[in-house]
Amino acid sequence: MKKRWSKKEIWTIPNGMSLFRLLLIPIFLWLYCVKEAHIAALAVLALSALTDVFDGVVARKLDMVSDFGKILDPIADKLTQAALIFSLSVRYPEIWALFVIFALKEISIGIIGLIALKKTDTVNSAQWYGKLATVVFESSMAILLLFPSIPKTAADFLFLLCSAVILFSLVMYLLFFLQFLKDSKK
Repeated sequence: MKKRWSKKEIWTIPNGMSLFRLLLIPIFLWLYCVKEAHIAALAVLALSALTDVFDGVVARKLDMVSDFGKILDPIADKLTQAALIFSLSVRYPEIWALFVIFALKEISIGIIGLIALKKTDTVNSAQWYGKLATVVFESSMAILLLFPSIPKTAADFLFLLCSAVILFSLVMYLLFFLQFLKDSKK
């Protein structure tokens, strides 16, 4: 296996944006859970989402796509999503069912991604269905943050929508990795 990451691959503008998103997580949690400054917390979440969009654009435009970034970016996404679930769990205890689905997907994709890396020495980029799941999830959570008195049926609908998109993403990733592993044997 080749040496995976050089300093040049790690210290890039897009990876800096992903690291910045990681630093925003405790700020979001502090604003939402401790200060109960929900609008400020939502602003931090919006900043995180913007840097998530732009890190990929910058990486492609400036030819800074790296294996380290392909790993760091989704980690920042998943930790942000876990922070959203944690922060909303006080108001919406039923969100823990969504967390189970979220965790099932991430653990499954993590395991098959590691198997693919071990067998092929290739780090795969996020696919459109994973990005769709992120957008639907974070948008739904932002609605719950923005409208704390949303009717329970609306909140339940958002949880079901997120669950459906996450399960769709899980199935698509499993199919993707199975095909990838099959093609790599040829």
